[in-house]
Formats: sequence, C-alpha cells, structure tokens
Amino acid sequence: MKIMTTWSLKPGEFSEAVRRFLAGQGTPPEGVKLLGRWHSADLNSGFGLVETNDPILIYRFLATWADVLEFKNHIVIEDTEAGAALASLGKK
Repeated sequence: MKIMTTWSLKPGEFSEAVRRFLAGQGTPPEGVKLLGRWHSADLNSGFGLVETNDPILIYRFLATWADVLEFKNHIVIEDTEAGAALASLGKK
C-alpha cells in the first residue's frame, strides 16, 4: 500500500529536526520504500510518499519523530486504480 504522509514542524523544534535529518535519521526502515519526499519552501512542512505491506513499520518510524513533527497519513491509490474501482460501481 502507498501512504502519503504530511508533516509540520512543532514550534521550537527546527534545529532538532534538521540535526536528525542531516544525521540520516530520515531514512525509513527496511520494508518501507521511500517513493518521494518534498519539503515546503517555508521550511515548516513537507510531504512523503512511501510504499509498504506493513503499516506498523511506518508507524514505528514516525513515532521516532513525533516529538518534533506532527503527522497526517493518508492511504492513497493512483488514478488507474481509482478509475477501475469507480467503474465497477456502475456494474452492480
């Protein structure tokens, strides 16, 4: 499954978040494939797209950042998958 994560920086945590990121702590664990990550130009938020068969792995990973970042996670599907699902609704 693909999970789109959005994050925002908690007040006063910029330096710590930068330290962890530059130390390589932003790399997801084995079993979670990072498909892309984008950072907002205001340095306050960002987006990450991962793929995993085990959502517990992403949960554990994000928990290590929960003291400095706030998260929202969305299971996402691509247009072709959404189109097929919607097309099947009309066949009932």
